[in-house]
Amino acid sequence: MRALLAALLLPCAAIAQEFVEVPGPVNDDAFYRAVACAADPGGDCRKPFLRWPEEKRAALTVGLASVTERLEDWQRRLYEEGLDNAIAEVNALGTGIRLTREEDAVDIAVHIVATPPGHVMRDTGVADLDGALLPLGRVALRARDGVIREALIAVSAQARRREIASILLEEIVQGLGLMTDVRGPAYRRSLFSEDGNSVTRLEGQDAMALRRHYDPETGPDVPEES
Repeated sequence: MRALLAALLLPCAAIAQEFVEVPGPVNDDAFYRAVACAADPGGDCRKPFLRWPEEKRAALTVGLASVTERLEDWQRRLYEEGLDNAIAEVNALGTGIRLTREEDAVDIAVHIVATPPGHVMRDTGVADLDGALLPLGRVALRARDGVIREALIAVSAQARRREIASILLEEIVQGLGLMTDVRGPAYRRSLFSEDGNSVTRLEGQDAMALRRHYDPETGPDVPEES
């Protein structure tokens, strides 16, 4: 989505493009490959396919690992509610992924930071976040051989009120391995739209992509490499 950034913390891996240009509606295969491996329609993958290991999927933990003291109580409630909504949306799909809200030692750690959008994060206490640019939200995955081991999410405390739930939903979904946005007029109402932050439900091709990523029974197998 607009002003979000996804990064891979992979040995010897460069950060790939963050969105795929989609001039018009595409079929499910093309959409899935766009968001899962940054493939242009009909093209090759530009990122690896990344998934959480099977042994963690039934109880993948997510939580607010840190919250800046600059956040007012009413603002914190918006982030809390947005995170709960994201967890409920993912769990409702029945993909084989089950998110559980925890507070300590979580698999997907969400940090609400004081850094304004467009600035470099400082003093978060998280080595992989400090020194990194924060457009508005950022997700970084630690992965090896296609297997995700840890996800770090940072969201600016200065996100607009109406965008918070959408930002958190997309960041959580990106934290599950769907790391790339799409850009095109047909997908302005997609969670993966590069140009907006307004979607708070997993529906249509957005839902299809997450289902396919973790449940092979919902669609044809997609090659791990191309």
